[in-house]
Formats: sequence, C-alpha cells, structure tokens
Amino acid sequence: MDPNGIEGLDAQFIGRVSPTAPRIQAGGHPCQGIYWTEAGKRPKVAVIATHYNVDFSEHYIAPWFARQGFGFLGWNTRYRGFEDQFLLEHAVLDIGVGMKWLKEEAGVEAIVILGNSGGGSLMGAYQAEAIAPTLTDRLPSVGQDALAQLVKGDLYISFNAHQGRPEVLTDWMDASVIDESDPVATDPELDPFNPDNGPPYSDAFVAKYRAGQRARNQRITDWAKAELARLNAAGIPDRIFPMFRCWGDIRCVDPALDPSDRKPNWCYRGDPAVANRTPSIGRANTIKTWLNMWSLETSPCQGQPHLAKHDTPALVVQGTADTGVFPSDARKIFDFLGSADKRIELIPGAHYFEDSVEERRNAADLVGAWIREKL
Repeated sequence: MDPNGIEGLDAQFIGRVSPTAPRIQAGGHPCQGIYWTEAGKRPKVAVIATHYNVDFSEHYIAPWFARQGFGFLGWNTRYRGFEDQFLLEHAVLDIGVGMKWLKEEAGVEAIVILGNSGGGSLMGAYQAEAIAPTLTDRLPSVGQDALAQLVKGDLYISFNAHQGRPEVLTDWMDASVIDESDPVATDPELDPFNPDNGPPYSDAFVAKYRAGQRARNQRITDWAKAELARLNAAGIPDRIFPMFRCWGDIRCVDPALDPSDRKPNWCYRGDPAVANRTPSIGRANTIKTWLNMWSLETSPCQGQPHLAKHDTPALVVQGTADTGVFPSDARKIFDFLGSADKRIELIPGAHYFEDSVEERRNAADLVGAWIREKL
C-alpha cells in the first residue's frame, strides 16, 4: 500500500457558504474542503489545516492522520488561489465555517488546529480570534456576530510554519531593489547575488541587508497608503500592483546563517538567483491586501500578537532540512506562544517532509502521539 495514498480512506467533499460570502452564481461555495477519515469511521478527534492561498483540501499529511484514527479537514477559504485579494477578517470567518462543520455535522468532540507552512500564522490568528477577537471593527454586523461565536480549537500545532505573512515576505525580499516598477534596477552594494558581497556574508552586510529589507517593506507601505487615499478621493476603491524579486533571503544562499541540515543555495523554487528573477510570492496585490497581509506596519497577519494569546497546549514541529523555514523561526514561534503547556521538536525532514517516507511517517507519528497524550 502506498503510505501517501488513499486506500481504505473516505474523502468527503464539503462546500459551505460563509457569513460574509454567499455561494456564487456558477455554483461554487466560498468555503471548500475534503474531510479525510478511515473508511466507514466517524472520529471524535479531528485536525484542520488551512492556508492563505494554497489549496489544502488534499494535504499531504491527511492520509497519515486518518490512518491513525483522526479526522482531517483540509479546508480552503474564499481566497484559495486569490492571494491578491486576501483579507484576514473574512478568512477567519471562513475557517470558522469549517470548525463549526466539524462540531455540528461531523460529530467531532475535539479539534486540533494545524498551522502548516504559510498557514501557520493564519491558523494561529484564527485561534487567537476565537479566544479574544480583535478584528471586529473590520467586519459588517453579520461578520461581527460570527466572529464572536468562533469555535476554539483544543490543541494548536505549528508545523514547519512561517512566523507571519509580513515577516516571511520581508525575510525573503531582495533588499537591493531600488525601483518597484523596474525588475532590473539594483543597488550593487546590497545585491545578495553580487559575489563581492558574499557568501559568506559579513555581519555588517547581514545587518545592512536586513535593514534594507525592512526599509523596502516600509517604502511599499508608504506608497500604498498614499495611493489608496488618492484613488479613494477619485472614487476608485482599490487597484492591483505587481511586486518583483522576493526570493532574496540570504539564509537560502549562505548555510552558515541560521545553520541547519538544509541544502545550501536552495529555496522552495530552486536556485535562489533564478527564483528571485521569477514572479512568485506576493507577485500581485491589491493595495488593501498589501496593507492587510504583507505590511510590517499595518498587517494583522503577524504571528507574535496572535500566538501570545494562545492558552491551549501547543506543539512546534520543525524539519531541519527546510529551505524556507529555519531553526530560529521555529524557536521564535515557540517563544511567542502564550501557552503554558508547549513543546518544540526539531526533526529530520524538508518543508513537506517530501524527501523520505520515513521522515514523513516520523513527523505524523510524533504529532499523533502528542495529540493522544493531550486528549
């Protein structure tokens, strides 16, 4: 039997409306997912995973958890494939629809929130809003009512997760960009792919580069606020704008920075020098989405404020060969968590534990054992 396959499992498609998004005329529901269980079983404990943009309905870890007797809901918000339109307050409500379905229709008694990859800070924000809402003023009255009734998860797992959306984008930004409208224009003194700068990178270059990344994020934010005001004054609600060169995390190039077992000079898109020239993460945004998801100044998608509110048992799992989440990221997430009962495990494996069946099994077994211990 293929351990990654679906033999002996049931996969139930779920489509539901959201308090702030109806079913579209073509028939699609804003909230969609697949519920994975052992064939014919009705688990009392289920895991739920969601991402800002990536379709998690067929999540790679779902069969592994289902075979341990857990339900697994790979859930999608209205923003699957629509990263450029993302707004956290509505995504949280969409996750709440999945949580409510697990409790009221699937008959689940305990829910484990799995924050995987970029979905880590999203699921962390959901749990925080279920504990103490902060997004109320961003929603219409029907959304405010739904926000106040969110189902709280019983356990929280950070699983090869980024700290937060603004943090990861800024860490990955190429600081040498000098003109956001020109993919070519480069400051050679800040160019991470200029051999005169490294690798290895000096402490002085690292400090200057990291400051340059934060400055780039702030420049875009300053422009976005001014441009939105200009547009709104003319009766235009928003606009799309492109963003270039966002695979410039110097940790991907220099393995001496934040050392781990990762492949050197590599990122999720391959060679960083090539990936950095290719449209990728954050490649298109509305202004409102930039301010909501990516801006260090204005985004509510940063991890620390949400994780600090957590009060349920929490587990942080990090693969030591991950080429986009690094040991220091996992340790920061662990430190941010307000939970008194928390644990961190750095284990062999890449971002999706895709390189080895044994590593994927080890990760699933570790998490499964922890869930059984806590529940």
